[in-house]
Amino acid sequence: MTQYLIAPSIVASDFLRLKEVIAACESAGADWIHVDVMDGHFVPNITMGPFLVETFKRATKLPLDVHLMIEQPERYLEAFAEAGASHLTVHVETCPHIHRTLQHIRSLGCLAGVTLNPGTPVSAIEPVLHLADLVLVMSVNPGFSGQAFLPETIQKVAEVRQLLNKIKSSAYLEVDGGIAAETLPKMKDAGANVFVAGNAVFDHPDGIEAGITALRDAINQLPSSRVREL
Repeated sequence: MTQYLIAPSIVASDFLRLKEVIAACESAGADWIHVDVMDGHFVPNITMGPFLVETFKRATKLPLDVHLMIEQPERYLEAFAEAGASHLTVHVETCPHIHRTLQHIRSLGCLAGVTLNPGTPVSAIEPVLHLADLVLVMSVNPGFSGQAFLPETIQKVAEVRQLLNKIKSSAYLEVDGGIAAETLPKMKDAGANVFVAGNAVFDHPDGIEAGITALRDAINQLPSSRVREL
């Protein structure tokens, strides 16, 4: 049976209340904490580095899902692994030696992830899918939280799922960008099983627990085709 996971994106939270926010995510049933690392070069924003990852590690027992939206990520893999990252995900667009980078991540004891931007074809990651423990499909252009979901990425998720099934891979298929109770079921039906959400969790009018509960309820919805059958 497929396990579906929710990964709140901590960059969208209130950093004045980080310890409280992380505790609330844990108690509400979050599965991972998603950490967006941006360098102001590959994406037009600057966020956090290994120091904050180490801080998050001391604040939670949840896996830290670290997404490196940076140029030359291979220069920083050891630092993030030592800081406590459970997963390290790099962009195929920034890694000319993507095979070596994924192998290096695994050698550090982390799950190795590869990411696709909305404009990058699925064929770009096909040669390394056998090395990936996680595939992340961006459903917005990376750089800022709160962007509108790009519906054309649904088909991209479906294509990745077909390729993973073809090679009998158990890799997680994660989606990030505009994920909310309304968009999550579409990505689930396409084959995703990990859902990164920022504003849907941290800006929910009834709080973090309500935001995560709404996403969990969306996961548990029957597919539209199944509803028609019933």
